[in-house]
Amino acid sequence: MDAVRLLLTQYLRAAWRRRWMGVIIAWLVCGVGWVGVYTIPNQFESSARLFVDADAVLTPLLRGLAADSAPTTQLEILQRTLLSRPNLEKLVSKTDLDLTMNSPADRERLLTRLSTEIKVNPQTKNLFTINYRDKVPKLAHDVVQTLLTIFVESATGGSRSDMENARRFLERQIQSYEQQLRAAEKRRADFRARYIEILPADNNPNVPALEGVRNQALNLEGKLQDLLISRDALKQEVENTPPLLVVESGSNNGLPQLSGSVAKSRIQEAEDQLRMLLLKDTEAHPDVVAQRKMIEAFKNGPKEGPSAAETAARDAAGRDAASNIVKRSVPNQVYDQLKVKLIEADTTIISVQRQRDDAVRYRDRLEKIQREQPGLIVEYQNMDRDYTVLRRNYEELLGRLQSANIAQAADTQADKVKLQIIDPPEIPRLPVAPNRMLLITGVLLGGLGTGVGMTVLFGQLDRSFSTVDDLRKLGLPVLGGISVLGLIPLRQRIMTVMRVSAAVVVLLGVYGGLVIQILRSAALI
Repeated sequence: MDAVRLLLTQYLRAAWRRRWMGVIIAWLVCGVGWVGVYTIPNQFESSARLFVDADAVLTPLLRGLAADSAPTTQLEILQRTLLSRPNLEKLVSKTDLDLTMNSPADRERLLTRLSTEIKVNPQTKNLFTINYRDKVPKLAHDVVQTLLTIFVESATGGSRSDMENARRFLERQIQSYEQQLRAAEKRRADFRARYIEILPADNNPNVPALEGVRNQALNLEGKLQDLLISRDALKQEVENTPPLLVVESGSNNGLPQLSGSVAKSRIQEAEDQLRMLLLKDTEAHPDVVAQRKMIEAFKNGPKEGPSAAETAARDAAGRDAASNIVKRSVPNQVYDQLKVKLIEADTTIISVQRQRDDAVRYRDRLEKIQREQPGLIVEYQNMDRDYTVLRRNYEELLGRLQSANIAQAADTQADKVKLQIIDPPEIPRLPVAPNRMLLITGVLLGGLGTGVGMTVLFGQLDRSFSTVDDLRKLGLPVLGGISVLGLIPLRQRIMTVMRVSAAVVVLLGVYGGLVIQILRSAALI
């Protein structure tokens, strides 16, 4: 800590010995700097605010129906419109900036400077500002005003011209696709008419015709087998069913009496009827269940036998009526019904066999054609794929043309895009640059720092020794040191300090005068 304090003391003593050199350097730096600050030309800024938005009512109504011609990214569109080279050249010609150029190189430098100095800044989503600075206030105003004019013209007329160009392009493409589509339809129709038997059907283009015929033949074969099995079962039933039934009839007090054989025929008839029902219904069907119950009722008659008296009376009556019993044969209705159904089954089998044979012959013929010309399906698929692509593109172009027509009508008839200049540019009265207050303050601080720094630097370059210890560091024998012979009078030291302070105060006074002048020029006081 003592070493640092000693070193700082040495620096201060060295600087104080060269105090007037530091004051002179500070004055020189401040004077030159302040003169340089005042030679910097003033920069005047002109600005304008522009509102760009789409119609709040019309845009949602047209969403999905018309092409979106409104500026979706307004800042990007604004920058591209304003800072493109053609617009900058138009700006130069309209503001008479080209009169200051003497060569093509000057023109290039001017265009480059304009592209970097023109600022387009977004304030909100749809609100933008355009700023430009120049030494001449009117020129700054003219540049911003011309930029606004160029943007409004390009935004209103450019979008309509772009939409018209797009519409014409779509119409040309639609005509071209229409011609290609008609040619593809003709080729496809001719090819299909030539090979219609082997090509897939229009209602099921994913299944080839040969595959469909094969499936049809298999289905008919399965159906025929089922019919044959059913016919064989029906034929067995016909063989097991008697064509005639024996009926016994007599008289008992004038009433007919059925014999036991008639009851058995009733049971046989009910069982035949049950078999007929089972050919078309299941076991759980209500008719089958009822028929089974009726058969059980026939089979399970009254179990109790008659009494002896009743048996004797019945036997006597039977003997008396035995002479009147007549046996006769009647047609079996169940047998007739089975025969009819058997005939229908044979007819159906013949019809299905004919269909099966036709399908097999047709399948064999298509297989022969496919073996002889294996590339027909692939060629037709490629042709159909090209036709599908052309038709999809054609329909999409038609839809886009309608969207473009609606969007063009919205732009031309309804003013879909709104452009409004909120703050028009004005000729600036006060400069916005340079910041002279900050510059002269920086010059003052730089001058004082340079003066102090130069005195310290020259003190370091001094080869003299401040203390005896510094001298001993050289390695030479030192006998001793001579103290100060005499002290400077206090009055003289005070006068020296006052003179240096006066020089610094005068420098600060000059700085204060410059500050007042700057504030007055800025109309702040």
